[in-house]
Amino acid sequence: MGSQDNTASKLHVVLIPSAGMGHLNPFSRLAATLADHCKVTMVSNVPAVSSAESHHLADMFSAYPQIESLQFEMPPYDSSDNPDTDPFVLRWEMISRSAPDILNYVMKSSSVPVTAVVVDIPIAASLVPLAKSLGIPCYIMYISTAAMLSFLSYFPTYCDSKTTADLSDVEIPGYRTVPLASIPGVLHDPKNLFTKQFIQNGRVVLKADGIFVNTFESFEEDSLAALRDGRVQPGFPPVIAVGPLMPLNMPASGASEVFPWLDKQPENSVVYVNFGNRTGMSREQVRELGLGLETSGCRFLWVVKTKALDSQDVEDLSEILEEGYLERVKDRGIVMKGWVDQDKVLRHKAIGGFLSHSGSNSVIEAAMHGVRMLAWPMGGDQRICAVPVVKSGLGIWPKSWSWQGEDKIVSGKEIGEKVKEMMTDEALLAKAHLVGEEARRAAAPGGTSYQGLVEFVQKLKDQVK
Repeated sequence: MGSQDNTASKLHVVLIPSAGMGHLNPFSRLAATLADHCKVTMVSNVPAVSSAESHHLADMFSAYPQIESLQFEMPPYDSSDNPDTDPFVLRWEMISRSAPDILNYVMKSSSVPVTAVVVDIPIAASLVPLAKSLGIPCYIMYISTAAMLSFLSYFPTYCDSKTTADLSDVEIPGYRTVPLASIPGVLHDPKNLFTKQFIQNGRVVLKADGIFVNTFESFEEDSLAALRDGRVQPGFPPVIAVGPLMPLNMPASGASEVFPWLDKQPENSVVYVNFGNRTGMSREQVRELGLGLETSGCRFLWVVKTKALDSQDVEDLSEILEEGYLERVKDRGIVMKGWVDQDKVLRHKAIGGFLSHSGSNSVIEAAMHGVRMLAWPMGGDQRICAVPVVKSGLGIWPKSWSWQGEDKIVSGKEIGEKVKEMMTDEALLAKAHLVGEEARRAAAPGGTSYQGLVEFVQKLKDQVK
């Protein structure tokens, strides 16, 4: 985007993320990208919900001193009304209730006037109207896919038109039908705190000055067109595809033994298996998955997780897996717990496939590196995010596999067959590589996502002239 000129030096963009690594990662990448072209401040609400967030933020601010850190001390919050609620959803509620104080703190602490704020979608309902009332342009960073953004923005209208409390297939005007089976399970409960937040945030997107989405034009062409053409909702704000956002240049962390092992494996021969940092799996399903990886005959790198919250995921692998399993697979697989640098894994030449929950960050990272996917959505927005995986040719999705709230166990035999199908499909490999080329072209100078950020910065420059 070129070096900063005098106008750019007057620009000051403040980013306000919510909580959860799935939100912090793309926010951090956007901050690092924008910091080359204007002053960037990122608000962090402390204390963080998880140690992973704390470490990530500390490493980011250390590696990118040009990004100004602004810490906001969260006030105590009485969660007795929502005793069993996800701690991250509770944090979103805390941030939303503190929105006036956060914005006031930002304004008082800024030596350079704020040109625009970019807020995370879970906290948009409180922050967008406030920023606008102060005359500050307010953009939303949407961390999921454009397909999910279509669902989010239409869902309140759908709810308003319902005559019963039960959900059904959601027909998004001029776009597509989201089947009942793909609607996040939590949304079936209208009294759930997350459902209330989701509907409030879905209503407020129309008031934003623009919405950043971590996707790219060729990957979700139909979803982006439906939003921009006003088919999903009339008068929709500009949708700026900015993906794939480039990984941060930070010191390596995570499991160090992984990469020497990957270096010894043939190209495109290893299946990377990871279901994200918020997806737990029952012990019975973990054992069937292990059996499937073993019987597939493929090399694999498997990150095991049995609890959604890291603090509760304390069992050793020997307690989770059947006796003798680790010994049987040691010559062609690594089984581990803990955090790995997923972007670094996916870009390794040995990785030939990705068995994933198809969370939005995982999908866009697989697309960026051209790694074919076997999508196994587990909950949340993941079935909707799996749609562009199949549509683009990046991967396959066995739609009958288990989903949140279901007791069904997918057999090791079936998993093994699908893993083998993915890893032996040369046409799928070629198509995934093509998707990767398109993704990298979009993010490179002159590409569509790069140009989207250029136009955003130019718009801000025009405002301050």
